[in-house]
Amino acid sequence: MITAVNVLRTPRIIQTERGNVTIFGPVTAEEVLRYALDEGLSAFRPPKEQQKALAEIAVLPEGQVIVAIHDERIIGYVTFHRPEEFERWAHNQVPGMLELGAIETSKQWRGLHISSHLLEVAFGGGALDAYVIIATEYYWHWDLKGTGLSVWEYQKFLESLFNRVGLRRVGTDEPDILAHPANMLMARVGPLVPQDTVLLFEESLYQNRWMF
Repeated sequence: MITAVNVLRTPRIIQTERGNVTIFGPVTAEEVLRYALDEGLSAFRPPKEQQKALAEIAVLPEGQVIVAIHDERIIGYVTFHRPEEFERWAHNQVPGMLELGAIETSKQWRGLHISSHLLEVAFGGGALDAYVIIATEYYWHWDLKGTGLSVWEYQKFLESLFNRVGLRRVGTDEPDILAHPANMLMARVGPLVPQDTVLLFEESLYQNRWMF
């Protein structure tokens, strides 16, 4: 089976008005800790705690971290890992699934399309074609203050960003998704995903059907 951690992505060097940025991965936990984490990466937790969290993801089964580096500093990242065991999409429920856990670009580097390049490298070379990839997007995690966007503008931005690598909005009765109309479940079914896994995923989307 092709897995996300045994397919080599092609590193990408992009030129920006602030200097060259190199995007590559998956990186090891040691590599995560070798680089400094830019102070502008604070949307989810303080930078030092975020760096520790990235290192922990890098050692998980099928966990991976793709990074954007400038001047020996991590200025952006995207992570993938198996869904948490308490989620309806846990590995024992829907095997062959990865969750896009987080994507973030440093505040000082936004507007330069770093996130788009991170996703394109992450999905490059067919690395994720054997997986169902999901992204659970909750508005309370979004950096509305830092971006100055409204909740609906941010929703549209994320949907457009993820659409570029094949993720699409899908319906579900998952309570946290339904908790606010801006929340989204997005998914990409890779072309190498077995049909029985596709059926399990489709069945998992709606679990609260009324029985008559």
